[in-house]
Amino acid sequence: MGLGPGGRDHLTPAAQAALRAAEVVVGYRPYLDLVSDLLAGKRTVASGMREEVPRAQAAIAEAQRGARVAVVSTGDAGIYGMAGLVMELLPDDCDIPVEVVPGITAASAAAACLGAPLMNDFAVISLSDLMTPLAVIEQRLRAAAAGDFVIALYNPRSHRRHEPLANALAILRAQRPPNTPVGLVRNALRAEQAVHITTLAELVEGEVDMLTTVIVGNSMTAVRHGRMVTARGYER
Repeated sequence: MGLGPGGRDHLTPAAQAALRAAEVVVGYRPYLDLVSDLLAGKRTVASGMREEVPRAQAAIAEAQRGARVAVVSTGDAGIYGMAGLVMELLPDDCDIPVEVVPGITAASAAAACLGAPLMNDFAVISLSDLMTPLAVIEQRLRAAAAGDFVIALYNPRSHRRHEPLANALAILRAQRPPNTPVGLVRNALRAEQAVHITTLAELVEGEVDMLTTVIVGNSMTAVRHGRMVTARGYER
């Protein structure tokens, strides 16, 4: 199930119902903290970063023992979340029923904070090269840039990992005008939210971290009244 951005206002009623029905809740420790007030009386299985496989295995084991289990992700569990991994690891002869409860994605949340930048075709690309080779990420960036997609960049830059964002900006700057609008949203729809609209030429890499979603406009994107807006095509 997806928790959305993390705030209670953006946790769907279906997700709240799934949490209420669960006997065991499994997740990354900081994600469980986001809904700690909804976990009273439930057993939790918490783990750290890069422990997704053991986390999914633990959830499956609990379900095989007959427990009602909720596996949580922020955003949407089916988009860079735990849903796919759980399904990959289910045994072939497993008859455990699985339901995916969607949540508000980082791209949707960031877009709402910026205005309406995703009004036309867009691509979502994660710059994390932990599971996808950097060469493949760059190939996808070139294709999305050439196709004039609005591009939402997830996991853009960490304390140690600067190269993917630097390379991504080089690719985009080679194919798009320097005044292309770019939106930076840190902690979208959370109390610590910060929103900044800049351009492809003026974007400062140091302003971006793992809590930031970057949305790069296309040829139809403009800044109107302080908001990023991508024309849908109604004027034609």
